[in-house]
Amino acid sequence: MTRPGLVITCEHGGNHIPGAYRHLFQGQEAVLQSHRGFDPGALEMAETLAEAFGAVLVSSTVSRLLVDLNRSTHNPTLHADAVRRLPAEQRQEILTHFYQPYRAQVEQAIRQTIADCGAVVHLSSHSFTPELDGRLRKADVGLLYDPRRPGEVALCQRWKAALLAAAPNLTVRRNYPYAGKGDGLTAWLRRCLGPDVYVGIELEINHKHVEAGHDWPTLRRQVAESLREALSLPTDPAQPAPPTP
Repeated sequence: MTRPGLVITCEHGGNHIPGAYRHLFQGQEAVLQSHRGFDPGALEMAETLAEAFGAVLVSSTVSRLLVDLNRSTHNPTLHADAVRRLPAEQRQEILTHFYQPYRAQVEQAIRQTIADCGAVVHLSSHSFTPELDGRLRKADVGLLYDPRRPGEVALCQRWKAALLAAAPNLTVRRNYPYAGKGDGLTAWLRRCLGPDVYVGIELEINHKHVEAGHDWPTLRRQVAESLREALSLPTDPAQPAPPTP
């Protein structure tokens, strides 16, 4: 049985547009400040988790509108419209300067942790808007994983149970508001690394908790403490999942 190491990442930690590209987003300050520009609170959550566990943290504050570090290069949402209209060589420059170095840094941290610990749990910190296209999102916390990977299923079952025990007022859902096996950084790493050494989870927090302010530090603490409980027993990522709590 292996006790895996922990790596935290945050792909949408800010809405920074480097100077060379600011002209592309003139007049779009409101969009940059919205969920389309970044994930509010995601970097704070990532920093809280990294500090609580003494874990490696890899993060970016470049806006997802310039390049979405959580999407494959073939994904049509990789860039905002203004960037997609740039010549191919300029788009490649953006990938070369921002996308590829981030992906390489994450992969290096993951592989080093596997070398040191035998296996890794990778947590990718995100947040989601309470309402999208007129539809209310009915969750406070989402835990995203690939249901074909028993280790990911098992960890999210334990984490959900521990978080609900600490904060029974929360609505915690698995693979919501997105499917954990969809295009993203964790999906890319799963293709590179087997289930015996890699467990990849996306943590999604509802923006309303970030905006509320007063309960935000409490929620970050509860998420960290419940994760500690979920990780408290050594786990073989390839073993079958326990029954759903």
